[in-house]
Amino acid sequence: MNITAIIFAAVVVGGVGILIGFFLGVSGEKFKVEVDEREVAVTEALPGNNCGGCGYAGCSGLAAAIVKGEAPVNQCPVGGAPVAAKIGEIMGVKAEEGERKAAFVKCAGTCEKANQDYEYTGVQDCAAMAFVPNGGPKSCNYGCLGFGNCVKACPFDAIHVVDGVAVVDKDTCKACGKCVAACPKHLIELLPVSAKHIVQCSSKDKGKDVMKACSVGCIACHLCEKNCPSDAVHVVDNVAYIDQEKCTKCGLCAEKCPKKIILFPLKDDPYPPKPVVKPAAPAAAKPAAPAAPAEKPETKAE
Repeated sequence: MNITAIIFAAVVVGGVGILIGFFLGVSGEKFKVEVDEREVAVTEALPGNNCGGCGYAGCSGLAAAIVKGEAPVNQCPVGGAPVAAKIGEIMGVKAEEGERKAAFVKCAGTCEKANQDYEYTGVQDCAAMAFVPNGGPKSCNYGCLGFGNCVKACPFDAIHVVDGVAVVDKDTCKACGKCVAACPKHLIELLPVSAKHIVQCSSKDKGKDVMKACSVGCIACHLCEKNCPSDAVHVVDNVAYIDQEKCTKCGLCAEKCPKKIILFPLKDDPYPPKPVVKPAAPAAAKPAAPAAPAEKPETKAE
């Protein structure tokens, strides 16, 4: 074995390694992409769920948009006000408090209330119902199919199928919108948690057809629309719709609805938001009772 050849090979390999390292170091400095330190800080402040509910491809995409001024600091629906406040401090702006939203399923056709055309025993998937007769076993072509595609899509375990219909837990819901995208019937809508009256139906069929399919469907009677004093309710395509910005929460629409499908969420929802309990004010001290007048001494007549 020639020791000189071994030393020469080692020197050549080492020299090539040094040259490559030097070349990579220079290239890294010359072609490096400048990253704003604020973008890194905003990314760390975000929850990291990468749910896409903000409209961007993950938390890093939202962070980049916030730093560029393309998105507000309160764009993340999962983090809510606390995360918005942190990002506001990083960006040096005040985070405006947006109203919290939650998903709402616009269908009340439970197993008891909605009729079925046939018994289905196939694949338990809502999207697959597009390939079966009548779009699924339910007589209503607009109702919740109850196979739970929204449940599978929710990363927060905030939606479950109860008695054949998807129901949202408003306290757990982060309004990421994944259930909205997963529903093939487009029954789920993000609404303010403070909304007092919501129409729990999506059927666009005429009244007589709705009554054949479901006992609690909107029959487009227009009573809610006629009795609303703030012009917040309108029947569009045979189903009532409430404009939450105009709604004054008077309750006349729910009172007049013959099918009772205009809900007051705090009372009718299986998963209502938990009420905020304020500590009771200390009871005011009762004023002291006035002292009884002193009795006059009796005088004896002489």
